[in-house]
Amino acid sequence: MGEPLLEFNQQPDSKLYLEGFGGDTSNAAVAAARQGASVGYLTAVGEDVAGERFLGLWRDEGIDVSAVRRSAERATAVYFVTHSAAGHAFLYYRKDSAAAGYGPGDVDAGLIAQAKVFYASGVSQGISASAADAVFHAMAVARAAGVTVAYDTNYRPRLWPAVRAAAVIHAAVGMADIAFPGMEDALALTGLSEPDAIADFYLRMGPRLVVLKMGAAGALLATPGTRLVIPAFPCAAVDATGAGDAFCGSFLARIVAGDTAEAAARYAAVAAALKCEGFGAVAPIPRAEQVREAMAARC
Repeated sequence: MGEPLLEFNQQPDSKLYLEGFGGDTSNAAVAAARQGASVGYLTAVGEDVAGERFLGLWRDEGIDVSAVRRSAERATAVYFVTHSAAGHAFLYYRKDSAAAGYGPGDVDAGLIAQAKVFYASGVSQGISASAADAVFHAMAVARAAGVTVAYDTNYRPRLWPAVRAAAVIHAAVGMADIAFPGMEDALALTGLSEPDAIADFYLRMGPRLVVLKMGAAGALLATPGTRLVIPAFPCAAVDATGAGDAFCGSFLARIVAGDTAEAAARYAAVAAALKCEGFGAVAPIPRAEQVREAMAARC
C-alpha cells in the first residue's frame, strides 16, 4: 500500500530521461511478483496517462489492481532521477497526488484479510494525513485478520519533519511484525548510528524481526535473541534507485514461500544487487530465475 510515481531517469552522460516507474511500495510489489508471489496493491492514481501506465505495469506483472482507486481531480505523482559523481538525486512532483487523497474509507479490508503479508512504509504515510490514517487502519485490519504486518521506515525529509515522522513511523513500527529500518532513517529518527543499538531500539517497539538495511554493509537480521549480518552481494552498480524496495519485496516473497529469515535475506541481497546493475527503479528488478542463476554462479 502506498504511492506510485512515474519515473524519468537521466541516462548516462545525457540530458535525455528514460520513462519508468517508481514509488517504494509499488517497486516492492513488482519485486515480490517477479519472485513468484501473488501480490495486490492498494493506492489511488489519477485518470491520466501516468495512471494508465501504472495500471498496465501492474497488470503485466500479474498484480491485483482491484483495490486501486482512480481520481478525476488529482494527478498521479511524477519524479526525476539525476546522476552525478556524488550519486543520484531526486526531484519530486507529488503534492496533492491521487495517492495523497487516499483515506481510511478507501481501504479494501477484504483484500487485506485474504493476504499473508501486508506491507506499507513511511512514504505511504508521509504523503498526507489521510494516507497516514489509511495505513494505520489497514494495519489494524491486517492484525485483526492474523495477517503478518511488514513496515519499511523509509523516511523522506521533504515530506515531513523528523519529529512528526518519528511519531507516526514509530507508532506504525509498533504495529508491525517485521520492521525494515534503514541506517540513514535510523540516524534521522532515533539519533542512533550503531547497528545493534538501532536493532534493539526497534525490537523494543514490538516487531518479532528487525531487518536493518545497511547498504554496502549488507543487512542485519535481529530478533530478541539473535543477530546475523547478511553481506551485500557484489555487483557492478550503475543505479541504486529502488534497491531497498527490491530487497524488501524479494524478502517478503521468500518469507511467504516458506524460507527462513536468513535464507530470505540472502536471496533478497542478490535481488537488490542485480537491480543496481540497470537504470531505473523497476526495469532492472530481476526475476526469480535470474536470482537463482546468480546465487548458483557464486557457489
